[in-house]
Amino acid sequence: MGKPTGFMDYVREDAKAYSVNERIKNFDEFHEPLTKKEQEQQGARCMECGVPFCQAGMKIGSAFSGCPLNNLIPEWNDLIFKGNWEQAYNRLRITNNFPEFTSRVCPALCEKACTCGALGDAVTVRANEYGIIENAYEEGYAVARVPKVRTGKKIAVIGSGPSGLAAADQLNQRGHSVTVFERNDRVGGLLMYGIPNMKLEKDIIERKISIMEEEGVEFETCVNVGKDITATDLLKNYDRVILACGASNPRDIKVPGREANGIYFAVDFLKSTTKSLLDTDLKDGTYISAKGKNVMVIGGGDTGNDCVGTSIRHGAKSVLQLEMMPKLPDKRTSDNPWPQWPMVCKTDYGQEEAIEVYGHDPRVYQTTVKEFKADENGNLIGATLVKLKPVKDEKTGRLIMKEVKDSEYNVDVELVLIAAGFLGSESYVTEAFGVDVNARTNVATAEGSHKTNVENVFVTGDMHRGQSLVVWAIREGRDAAKEVDESLMGYTNL
Repeated sequence: MGKPTGFMDYVREDAKAYSVNERIKNFDEFHEPLTKKEQEQQGARCMECGVPFCQAGMKIGSAFSGCPLNNLIPEWNDLIFKGNWEQAYNRLRITNNFPEFTSRVCPALCEKACTCGALGDAVTVRANEYGIIENAYEEGYAVARVPKVRTGKKIAVIGSGPSGLAAADQLNQRGHSVTVFERNDRVGGLLMYGIPNMKLEKDIIERKISIMEEEGVEFETCVNVGKDITATDLLKNYDRVILACGASNPRDIKVPGREANGIYFAVDFLKSTTKSLLDTDLKDGTYISAKGKNVMVIGGGDTGNDCVGTSIRHGAKSVLQLEMMPKLPDKRTSDNPWPQWPMVCKTDYGQEEAIEVYGHDPRVYQTTVKEFKADENGNLIGATLVKLKPVKDEKTGRLIMKEVKDSEYNVDVELVLIAAGFLGSESYVTEAFGVDVNARTNVATAEGSHKTNVENVFVTGDMHRGQSLVVWAIREGRDAAKEVDESLMGYTNL
């Protein structure tokens, strides 16, 4: 440990966000990275505590705490404090295939479990990870590592999201020949079209994909497996197949008036903006526009927040965000102690921007839609909302949300974005391969395994565990790759 008193000598400093008025003018990333000197000081704040929960990735209470990838956080924090940036990068890449992604979009489970955060401010782990990987690119040592020996085994990965990419990267480094199939026109899955540019600029993805191609991974875009190519052909031509298609079925809102024009799933709204932005800098007008409209976002999670931020950048007249559940407390409660994941209210970038632009928080809690209203042409013009209250179910003991009598009220709205989560994998893929699914329509496997009921077919990511975080997708991909490698070679060194 380089500086035992670092956590007392230096205060927490994180990457500063640009002002709201500045950042909503475009779709660019909007944080000013720390300087090398600042990051070295932040590395000094790491205590090298006896039990580093930051890298534990274990379930504590009702949620996971610490990094699911088990990143060697105290080690590389100490290395950057000492100025040994290349070695810090070498330690980071042992556990994380894509720190350029996680350092931008991960909610930093590591920081929530940091020992410094028990009584003070956590170490800026995510900012340090960002510094390590971006410095590695700048200095020229985040380069292609082409395998020297090939095994002759061929693997097909269906889906190029973070889980599929992680599995492909691992197996390619092992010496297997990997082809990744993607139904969209660009590689990246939810990284490309599910996460807005202001959180993850797409040249960051393309930079890494170029390296993977140089290392030998092949990518086939605009190929919809199960429609354009059959499962039978893939199983005939490849030794193993990994399904990494995500949890792609959006949860719908089934109320009267749902058929009105102007109601979209959040994923379609976000994808249309990103694709138009990449294709023509929004000049083609093919995206779902929020400009001048009263927008209602249904769902209070990360995707809902992304819809808020994107709508503001479009020039929405107003934004309302509905959340069925009660507002979480602003600070930890006594039954949610460190190092558990903090069950607290988070105001994310989109909500911050709405507060600045419209003068109030867009979120309305314990509220849902009862009916959509359309004009004579079928275009959405409004919605009837109703308040909810938590009531304990007598049979299960769980709290369920029930309507409050006579609490209905109307709002003007011309655009609705449904960000209510996902229900699991798409049936045309699972049926094509004949894999079993569970009650949540995720592909079923034995506990702790990624092997399906179909010989030589494995599954990973959201398609396996359900909708989750990018960092968990990467962990899933790495674990699936290890299992595939062992099934091919009789042992594994992954």
